[in-house]
Amino acid sequence: MELADTFEWEGRRIACGRAGSGPPVVFCHGTPWSSRVWAPYAEALADRFTVHLWDLPGYGRSSKDPSHDVHAGVHARVLRALLDHWGLDRPQVVAHDLGGLVALRAHLVEGAAYASLFLVDVVAIAPSGSRFFRFVQDNPGLLAQLPGYVHEAIVRAYVGNATHRGLPAGELDALVEPWLGPEGQPAFYRQIEDYDLDLIEQNERGLTGLDLPVRIVWGAEDTWIPLETGRRLAALVPGAVLSEVPDAGHLVHYDAPVALATALRGWLDPAA
Repeated sequence: MELADTFEWEGRRIACGRAGSGPPVVFCHGTPWSSRVWAPYAEALADRFTVHLWDLPGYGRSSKDPSHDVHAGVHARVLRALLDHWGLDRPQVVAHDLGGLVALRAHLVEGAAYASLFLVDVVAIAPSGSRFFRFVQDNPGLLAQLPGYVHEAIVRAYVGNATHRGLPAGELDALVEPWLGPEGQPAFYRQIEDYDLDLIEQNERGLTGLDLPVRIVWGAEDTWIPLETGRRLAALVPGAVLSEVPDAGHLVHYDAPVALATALRGWLDPAA
């Protein structure tokens, strides 16, 4: 599914697209991904739903202006604005990784209304951030100066480490590509430098007030955000249902596509 549209917001160009017909479903990706991770799932659901994809500002095909903030607080405001732009009232929202924090903050802080939330290995509660994240944040601007081939090797290793089973070479290439070149390389480190742990703590305090159906799916072999974090998240969210996916890492989309697709369609369309 291509992102054929552009939404202009506060000087940013947000790549977005929609397809299909039926009740609205909005997908939110995380870091360092793009809407590409959700595209096959959106396409498969377009027979019964109107599916909406977008790239966070600073990611994928969206603009990467170095003067713009790219933390989750900004992304949450963009999501709320996008829902208004699309004319959506109470869509079902599907989120992965940082997209979980974005979707939750858009609801809890920005007032976006949802029919339900489907959360996959999401950033939502502490602890969060790897040793690599801390190194980048402690040394702002340093890795953006690396030779391009060294940077590419870092990103390929970093992205490839998110799966339990490994990524096909072509898919790894596609996920790494937006972060290469004179625009992509500094943007990759900028989104890590802008990662705001205070927003996660604020989000955690608001979780007990969620008053909508929530399904949580977690890769049992996730080494980025361990399964125990998913279990703690499920315990914090009133009425949340947790599904643990065996033999799947952080990128469940690639490690267990059938299990994820089945769980997603069953959640969105239980009568099917």
